[in-house]
Amino acid sequence: MSQLNDPIFGVHAQALTVNRQRLETLSANIANADTPGFKAQDVDFRRVLDSYAPNDVQMQATSAGHIGGNASAGGLPDSALFERESLQPSADGNTVDVDREQAAFADAALRYRASLSFADGRLRSLLTAITGGR
Repeated sequence: MSQLNDPIFGVHAQALTVNRQRLETLSANIANADTPGFKAQDVDFRRVLDSYAPNDVQMQATSAGHIGGNASAGGLPDSALFERESLQPSADGNTVDVDREQAAFADAALRYRASLSFADGRLRSLLTAITGGR
């Protein structure tokens, strides 16, 4: 995904990354629907995209063992992940509402496809410009 981090693709490159991470988080929620004490999480999309702001200076990892000061293990800023409140937590403390998670997953998948379509269209336009439409 690092080749997409280019002004040509605009915010859609980062949106692809954030939506992928959100899909992974929601998948983990669904997978742990029966795990006692599991707390459903979600990703604050706006907060993550704000962290990609051009005037935001971030440290660059020069080794695979480096972890940024404001990032969690999944590459998200610590403040981007939050525990979702449950309307009816189960007796074992699990806060996953499978219907709610599936709806959020469908929404994130739709947003991912929209960003992917935009990036694909932009790439095709560039290819047409380079090849002269041949």
